[in-house]
Amino acid sequence: MSAIAGRFLTIEGIEGVGKTTQVTRLSRALNERGVAHVVTREPGGTPLAEKIREIVLNARDEALPPTAELLLMFAARAVHLANHIEPHLQAGRWVVCDRFTDATYAYQGGGRRLSADDIRQLETMVQGARRPDLTVLLDAPIEQALQRARQRNAGAVEDRFEIERAEFFERVQHAYRARAAAEPNRIATVDASQSADVVAARILDLLEARSWIS
Repeated sequence: MSAIAGRFLTIEGIEGVGKTTQVTRLSRALNERGVAHVVTREPGGTPLAEKIREIVLNARDEALPPTAELLLMFAARAVHLANHIEPHLQAGRWVVCDRFTDATYAYQGGGRRLSADDIRQLETMVQGARRPDLTVLLDAPIEQALQRARQRNAGAVEDRFEIERAEFFERVQHAYRARAAAEPNRIATVDASQSADVVAARILDLLEARSWIS
């Protein structure tokens, strides 16, 4: 195998930036290089965590306060880490995850305006020292991203985040960008307004620059 095993990669960004597309393309590229890996997502990733995801995204009959939303995100993450992410990493496989804790700082911290200190305490409690080895932040103009999301979801029932106004996503994007500025060695920002091919190539460039693939 031509790469270091057991890497933890996360793909982040607001709705419509192409995360799912890029996770799929990255998985294909890793398969072509013989890199053993799994693809997962947050919230979710295991049967139990997916049940929590359903509550977070689709709670309709009763209001879900922001603090409860935050705690549910970390409850799902605790299950996901213990039952899926950590076992694969310890077995030497890469884990490619569609969103992780940076999304919590962005959506619950920036979007819902919850305390970053509270999020940090939960992060330490649930994750210990575990952090992604590399986070790719897909960044695009908000109107372009939301238009893509609307086209993608045409005819489908929108979840609790997709129905938010542009102002919400402006706060989310600001929080993402602030985290990227604070952790440039871990978080690499990629211009997601470009074509999917260009974005996919840029992500592979990031891995090659770290000598993780060739």
